Amino acid sequence: MKIVVIQGPNLNMLGVREQHIYGPMKLEDIHEQMKHFAEQNSVEIEFFQSNLEGEIVDRIQECLGDADGIIINPAAYSHTSIAIRDAIAAVELPTIEVHLSNIHAREEFRKHSLTAEVCAGVIAGVGPFGYHLAMIGMLQIINEIKAMQEAQSQDS
Repeated sequence: MKIVVIQGPNLNMLGVREQHIYGPMKLEDIHEQMKHFAEQNSVEIEFFQSNLEGEIVDRIQECLGDADGIIINPAAYSHTSIAIRDAIAAVELPTIEVHLSNIHAREEFRKHSLTAEVCAGVIAGVGPFGYHLAMIGMLQIINEIKAMQEAQSQDS
C-alpha cells in the first residue's frame, strides 16, 4: 500500500510563518511523524511539496497506477485551483484534504474549497494532528476498497 502526501504553497515555511495560525511545527517534523505511523502500519509513504500549481497537478497525475491514495494540503490553491481539482477527479484515487487551520473560521475567501468537492474527506482545524487523522482515514478507505474488490472477485 502506498500513500502520496502532497503539500501546497508556503507549507515549506511552517514553523516560521504565522505561528499563531499554523503553529510552531515544521513540515519536516509533520512528515517524520507520518513516516513513523506509515512504518508501523506497513505503508509506503512519499512526500512532495511545491509552491507551483502545475507541479502539484503533475504529481497528482503521476499517482495514477503508482499510489493507492493521496493526502493533500493544497493550501491557498484549495480556494482557487480548478486545475488541481480536475487532476484529483481525473486520477480517481481516494484523496483526503488536510488543512492545519479551520478554514471555515477564517477569511471569507478561505471558506470554500474547490478541491474538497472531489475528495473523500476533509480534515481542518486540528493542526498537525490532522495529518495523523488523514492517515487513519486513508488506511480505512483503502482497506474498504480492497475488501469490496475481493468480494466482487469472489462473486464472479
